[in-house]
Amino acid sequence: MDDTTLEQAGLRYDVTGPVATITLHRPDVRNAQTPTMWRALAELGASIPDEVRVVVVRGEGHSFSAGLDRAMLDPTSSGDQESVADLLGLSDEEVSATIDAYQQGFTFLRDPRFVSIAAVQGYAIGAGFQLALSCDLRVLADDAQLCMKESTLGLVPDLTGTKPLVESVGYARALEICATARMVGAAEAVDIGLALAAVPAGELDATVADLVGALTAPLAGAVTETKALLQGASERSLEEQRRLEREAQTRRFRELAALMGQ
Repeated sequence: MDDTTLEQAGLRYDVTGPVATITLHRPDVRNAQTPTMWRALAELGASIPDEVRVVVVRGEGHSFSAGLDRAMLDPTSSGDQESVADLLGLSDEEVSATIDAYQQGFTFLRDPRFVSIAAVQGYAIGAGFQLALSCDLRVLADDAQLCMKESTLGLVPDLTGTKPLVESVGYARALEICATARMVGAAEAVDIGLALAAVPAGELDATVADLVGALTAPLAGAVTETKALLQGASERSLEEQRRLEREAQTRRFRELAALMGQ
C-alpha cells in the first residue's frame, strides 16, 4: 500500500527491523476512525512481512482514537467516502458482509506471527477502545480514558472488542463497562486487567520500546508458538492443550537442533 493511499485513510506505517508501527494519523479529529481506515488496516495486516515480530499501534497527538468519526453516521456529510450510514440501505446479508470486512481491520492483530501492542494516550473510545483491545498487550499513559460508547448510540460493539474485553475483565465487569458506556481511567484499567501498565505520558514511548526489546530478545519461534498456545487455552480441554504443548515443543527442539547443526 503506497503512502498516498495510507494518508487518505488516515494512517502511517513504518517497518524498522522486526518492529512495525501503525499510527492513526488524523490528529485534527483525535484520530477518529472511518470505514476507509478499517479497510486500509485490513490490507496492511495482510501485508505485514514475516520478519516482523512486534506490531505497535498508536495514535498521533494526544489521543489514541476518539472512535468512529461521527460524520460517518450522517448520510449527507461523508461526501464520496464510504460511510457507516450506507449500511442502512443494505440487506441484512450485505450489512453482515460489510461489517465482516471492517472487522478484518482489527482481527489481524491476533496473528500468532507477531505480538501486537497498543500504546494508548488520551481517549480510546468506541472503535478506538476496540482497536486497543484487539492488540495482545496494552500500555497506557496515565491520562488514558477508555470507553465503550456504542450503547449511547443505540448500537453494540461490533469491531471484535467484546471477546477480549470479557477475557480481560470477566463477564460482569465487561457488561457494566459496555452497558453504562462509562469512562475507565488508566489506573482502573491496570487494576482490572485491561492494561499492563499506566505511565506518565512522557514515558509512554520509552516504556513501549522497553517492552518491544524484551519481546524481541527470545528466538522468534518461541514467542510465536507461545502466543498460539495461550490464545485458545481457555477454550481447550487439558488433554488437548497438553497435546498442543507437546507438538509445539517438538518443533522447538527441531529448530534448536538445526541452529546448533545437529
